[in-house]
Amino acid sequence: MTERYAAVVVGGGTAGLSAALVLGRARHRTLVVDAGEPRNAPAAHMQGYLSRDGMPPAEFLAVGREEIARYGVELVRDRVVEVERGENFAVVLAGGRTVRARRLVIATGLKDELPAVPGVAERFGRDVLHCPFCHGWEVRDQPFGVLASSPASVHQALIVSQWSKDVRFFLHTVAEEELSDQDLRRLAAAGVDVVPGEVAGLVVEDDRLTGVRLADRTTHARSMLFVGPRPVPQTGLLERLGAELQETPFGAYPVVDPTGLTTVPGVWAAGNAIGFAEQVVHAASGGYRAAAAIVGDLLMTDLDAAVQE
Repeated sequence: MTERYAAVVVGGGTAGLSAALVLGRARHRTLVVDAGEPRNAPAAHMQGYLSRDGMPPAEFLAVGREEIARYGVELVRDRVVEVERGENFAVVLAGGRTVRARRLVIATGLKDELPAVPGVAERFGRDVLHCPFCHGWEVRDQPFGVLASSPASVHQALIVSQWSKDVRFFLHTVAEEELSDQDLRRLAAAGVDVVPGEVAGLVVEDDRLTGVRLADRTTHARSMLFVGPRPVPQTGLLERLGAELQETPFGAYPVVDPTGLTTVPGVWAAGNAIGFAEQVVHAASGGYRAAAAIVGDLLMTDLDAAVQE
């Protein structure tokens, strides 16, 4: 027989676990389907989350899984491959299981597509970074490099200059003529050196980044390199459900109301599934809001049905 749940949460990261915690505490039978691919897996620590600053992401998620289990929430390591709309949602898992849910929370996040520079992917999350708010304090005052992926990378170079006064902005495949006069003036005012030329690779010694090598074989001594990954939203399920998406400079994300409700009745989204800039603390809040809205929605639906009867 098909198992029935009040809610199925797709994604067991911060947003998904936060939603599941609220749903479980509200006494709703809830299932979390987790593929085990959190965006921040390469990072050794997470920062900026009050009371959890510096906590390893894996430990944070492990604590979250323990907490939801106290309230009877089920968690399976699997992947949702299809969702069918009907009176309830039929959720098909890769492992062959099919369950039904009255409401859905999509917390599938996004993937970071890194620049195709040799060595970048191997060192991502260590001394190749993308978020100064996540890692800036820990690497402060070191020689920074910033790898341009578009003229918009100027913003990243300016932001990281708050954590180091030794910053070199490698234009890579961006021509200097593509930068505006205002960009160049701001970079100069921030003390950021602009380095033209394509980056060919990284210099690594004793498992530490020591430099950035250009195609002309010149090397710049750097101990940290900031890059701008291309975010790839994991919106496949939302698209198949018919959710409306909106284009942004960082990809297409679902149109949602303040609680995370998408344009598909009964389907909420939270975390990086709704935007590129959702940090861990935002994801936790978004999952909470979505779950609280679902609790109220289910209550009113059931009460209205009782009144009609």
